[in-house]
Amino acid sequence: MEIVTDIRTSAVHGRAFAVMGICVGAFAAYAPQLKAQAGLGDAEFGLALLVGAAGAVGAMWLAPRVDRGLGAYAMVICALAVATGFLLPGLAASWAGLAGAMFLASGAAGLLDVIMNARLSGLEARSGRSLMNLNHGLFSLAYALGALGAGLIREAGVPPFWCFVGILGVTVLLCLGMRDPATPEPAEDAGHPGAASLPVMMIVLAGLIVLIAFTAEQATESWSALYLERSFAASAAEGAMGPAILGLTMGIGRLSGQEAVRRIPEGRLMQIAAALAAFGLILAALAPVQWLAYAGFAILGIGVSTIGPTALAWVGKKIPARQRAVAISRMVMIGYCGFFIGPPVIGFMAEAFGLRLALAMMGALLLAITVLLVPGLRALARGVPAWT
Repeated sequence: MEIVTDIRTSAVHGRAFAVMGICVGAFAAYAPQLKAQAGLGDAEFGLALLVGAAGAVGAMWLAPRVDRGLGAYAMVICALAVATGFLLPGLAASWAGLAGAMFLASGAAGLLDVIMNARLSGLEARSGRSLMNLNHGLFSLAYALGALGAGLIREAGVPPFWCFVGILGVTVLLCLGMRDPATPEPAEDAGHPGAASLPVMMIVLAGLIVLIAFTAEQATESWSALYLERSFAASAAEGAMGPAILGLTMGIGRLSGQEAVRRIPEGRLMQIAAALAAFGLILAALAPVQWLAYAGFAILGIGVSTIGPTALAWVGKKIPARQRAVAISRMVMIGYCGFFIGPPVIGFMAEAFGLRLALAMMGALLLAITVLLVPGLRALARGVPAWT
């Protein structure tokens, strides 16, 4: 089977995606307890996450240099740094403590995120196989497993620090097969002769599509457990089902996304997916009963999972091969900011309007992809020749 071959081909990189998913999923499940342990309001918790976002963005700029410096052990060292970094929030008892812990944990996550994606992209080029959807789907499934497992552990009264000690042990085992001897891809030169003629507006619009999708995804991952516990008096395990359902359905959506794009044009697929995701998040935010909120998170996961990869693929087909790498890198830098700004933005909105309305407003923002951004991107694409 093709998928078995793909799994074997990217087994080294898949371990790194799994570590990231488990750590982030477990953090989402423990978020309500970490917030209460530090004695923070919604806005203060969001601000702590924003400090973490700053650490991640800074680390992303340094990642290519770190990748080259660490060589074959880059993913091993960064994966261990991520699992170690996520021990720290469990020790925080104040805003400063949590903000500092998130700065370090998110910084390590930013390094691993860029390095594992860059190395996987290089493997795709060498092998001629499409591996990105598979590994991002693996991240989502690992996220669901991490969230559900941590929720059950939290329900049993285990403090977050000891949960992440266990995750660090799992990470050590996964790192035994994570050494990648391949030479890192050379960084793009900002003065590349093709950079000046890049279709800037196309990159910006496509980047905004990815940005909104990732913002909605990360905001929901970080706040869904707290939302369920606050709105429906859900237990810790029931609260963890929110991020777990989102991760599971995103994994399913990403694994099936490559087949869907063969049957549906990219622009139409993004419009359908964004509308579906918007409906799901609004349904979850306004749900009068808990099971409807679960259903909303499931619909959101199926819809939002394919938006980012499809936008990247569409732009990649519309520009010359000599410009593709720098264009995709700039688009990813725009889009990946959504991973970092989503949770704090929801925190500020929740403080001002309440968590239900904050999630609903994020759902409405997804509609901008369907109504504004994809039509704009389609209009620009008509004037740019398709390149293969």
